[in-house]
Amino acid sequence: MIHDHHVGYDCGQDHLTCIDQLSRRRFLASAGALVAASVVPGGLVLGQGESRKLIDTHHHFFPPAYQKAWLDWEDQRKIPHFPQQVAWTREKALEEMDRNGIRVAVLSVASTPGLWFDTGPESAGRMVRICNDYGAEMMRDNPGRFGLFATLSMLDIDATLKEIEYAFDTLKADCVGLQSNYGDKWLGNAAYKPIWDELNRRKAVVYVHPLVAACCGNLSVGTFPAVIEVPHDTTRTITSLLLSGSFARYREIRWLFSHAGGTLPMMAGRIDSFYGARPNLKEFAPEGIVGELKRLNYDTANATSAPTMAALLKLVPASQITYGTDYPYFPLDQIANLRRMGLNPEEMQSIESGNAIRLMSRLQS
Repeated sequence: MIHDHHVGYDCGQDHLTCIDQLSRRRFLASAGALVAASVVPGGLVLGQGESRKLIDTHHHFFPPAYQKAWLDWEDQRKIPHFPQQVAWTREKALEEMDRNGIRVAVLSVASTPGLWFDTGPESAGRMVRICNDYGAEMMRDNPGRFGLFATLSMLDIDATLKEIEYAFDTLKADCVGLQSNYGDKWLGNAAYKPIWDELNRRKAVVYVHPLVAACCGNLSVGTFPAVIEVPHDTTRTITSLLLSGSFARYREIRWLFSHAGGTLPMMAGRIDSFYGARPNLKEFAPEGIVGELKRLNYDTANATSAPTMAALLKLVPASQITYGTDYPYFPLDQIANLRRMGLNPEEMQSIESGNAIRLMSRLQS
């Protein structure tokens, strides 16, 4: 068991009230046991004759122009393609969602190799608009099934500010989705201040997806670069936002980071040991190092192993965690792993959909 809450009742109070509370407690425990026993192949969980509906906040999509540019980029470098990516279609995505009890998937652009494909800011800006328009079309064509983390190029600040306006005011996107780095700049870089100012003004949700940093692809020690470097880059960008004071300055932004925060749950104490006693701590971390990290939100995509979730749940409560899958690279049934971890019904409900709705209220409908 990773996380459990034991609520005591004082039977010195009204006796019938106490019995009612204890009965309710036993009912919730029994309900949790029934849910755990109802897992069926494919990750779908049945209760009261219908599937429990999930919200997937880490769900990739591939507009045709973006897909072609990506596969061409890999061909030029003799990089093998992911079969799941090549086979992606929106029809297949909906079929998989239905099969796995996912009511809503919030669309985002996968990061590697980055929207610019080494072609510069102007080309990146055009690709951003193509992706955002395509995601908005998927939302319109499938009411209630998709949300959208609008992507931004970040390479041209003025163009990025215009795309923020277009994404929120015209496309009605739920939030923005960013990469953990852009070339040689992580998100705490001072160059991004005008962008953070605008997103803070809009009280935006900012979702961050990692990629293999340009510096570090050769550090893979025999694995695919994404295996080690992708989670590390999430930790790099969170640390850059923390130490630059960005978390402290932009209090209205609500942050959501991929893959359980990468390696951050394991690194939080180490970061605190180096920076937690700085004389100017309150300037960049008003609630302390760990306190600032506890304010963030994290998804579960490809991070539902027991050790990973144990570390994350020691850093933050279940109320800061959303269900994510990393589809199509990983299957949509990862919720089955979480449902075997002993979380109580309230915690499971918040991860399955409640926390996503808190961040993006439109998903309630």
